[in-house]
Amino acid sequence: MNASLSFFTLSRQVVFLSTVKRVFAPITVLICLSLIGIIFIQVSWIRNMVQLREEQIKHRLGEVTKVVTDELMEQSGAYLPQGYQRRKLLEGFGWDLFTTPTVASRHSAEDLRKRIAKAFKENDLNTIPFEFGLYTFDRFSGNTLQKSSSRFLQAQQDTAHNFYAGRAITAPNATGIGAIGVSEALFIVVPDVKTVVLRSLRWNIAVSILFTLLILSAFYLTIRTMLQQKKIGEMKNDFINNMTHEFKTPLATISLAVDAMRNDKVIQDREKLGYFSSIIKEENQRMNRQVETILKASQFERKDVDLNLKAVSLHETVQQVVDNFKLQLEHVGGHITLFLRASEHTVLADSVHLSNLLNNLVDNAVKYARENVPPQIQIETIGSDASIVLRVEDNGMGMSRDTLKRIFDKFYRAHTGNQHNVKGFGLGLSYVKNVTEALGGKIKADSTLGQGSVFTLELPLHRN
Repeated sequence: MNASLSFFTLSRQVVFLSTVKRVFAPITVLICLSLIGIIFIQVSWIRNMVQLREEQIKHRLGEVTKVVTDELMEQSGAYLPQGYQRRKLLEGFGWDLFTTPTVASRHSAEDLRKRIAKAFKENDLNTIPFEFGLYTFDRFSGNTLQKSSSRFLQAQQDTAHNFYAGRAITAPNATGIGAIGVSEALFIVVPDVKTVVLRSLRWNIAVSILFTLLILSAFYLTIRTMLQQKKIGEMKNDFINNMTHEFKTPLATISLAVDAMRNDKVIQDREKLGYFSSIIKEENQRMNRQVETILKASQFERKDVDLNLKAVSLHETVQQVVDNFKLQLEHVGGHITLFLRASEHTVLADSVHLSNLLNNLVDNAVKYARENVPPQIQIETIGSDASIVLRVEDNGMGMSRDTLKRIFDKFYRAHTGNQHNVKGFGLGLSYVKNVTEALGGKIKADSTLGQGSVFTLELPLHRN
């Protein structure tokens, strides 16, 4: 009943995974297109946000320049000094022009900096660095830089990366020819605008990048999961094919034996009846072992195994397993060499599962032998203070790196090219790993393609 239920569940999973396999390519394409679209929108949004912030800074810089120059013009027009400087401009007309003091003469560079900083703060630009310069434009002496910040000239020259704004300063009461005698202009420069804008938007950009990375991670995990499901589906399909073949062979043998036993001549011959009965019994036991293998693997996966733990001699178990393989190895000209060097070899284990574990390792070494090369297997134990190490080494086909990474996966079977003479469900090494870990041990595998493999188990020692 349990075997039938497990088979039914497995069949449903394979049908589901087959559906996933069919829609894998369209889903991948749709996800890729969606991801590209989202990234494009994010990049466009960041670019537009940067451009908008640049325009905003440029506009507010103009407002700041206007506010500061208006203040300076009002003060210039409201104040007339006690003594005037006279200069005769047009002697032909006999006019004398009284000129007001310049802004540069009335304000220090620090005073101008404070006024500009105040205006920046009022226009929400208090975190924006700036440089400034105050020029005097005189028709006689030309343009002269009167007051400036320390890096104004350097900032003024780099027009490619810096924003600047300027405005003339003319007193409101300066009229006639006197208005064009001496005039001034204030220039304010914001250096390296791109860096300033990106710094001001760093949190927005960081959040945008974070969500983009989250989307990329979700996409990666989705594709990875789908690929894993696809591999699992292929392995389970192979498992069902192998299981069908493994069950079909004994069932066919049993069917032939039953048909033979119905023959009148066989019925009258007790020796032949016993022969065919033994065949039916042997094939029935073979099917039971296969079903038990599947059920045990399922139980270990669900962590639903009750181990009958007791003190077991690892050396004695190894010797029993080796004795079981003697006839099989003699038939193919193979040999097992033992180097049982560990002085203490008692472990706390389930003797049945421990024996099955070793049987699987030796059986794999025999099954995956190279063609026309007798299997030579070496089993060695090495003791330590708290554990015992068991090494099973063979001279078989060996495994590639990709195969070595997956040999402990459930249902996985190493590819042997066009040869299909190696039977099994792909559960043996998965079972070996599960039993080893259930006993508190560790297992690893090393292999060289075409030279052989080494399985190393480490089990904790049992002390009284």
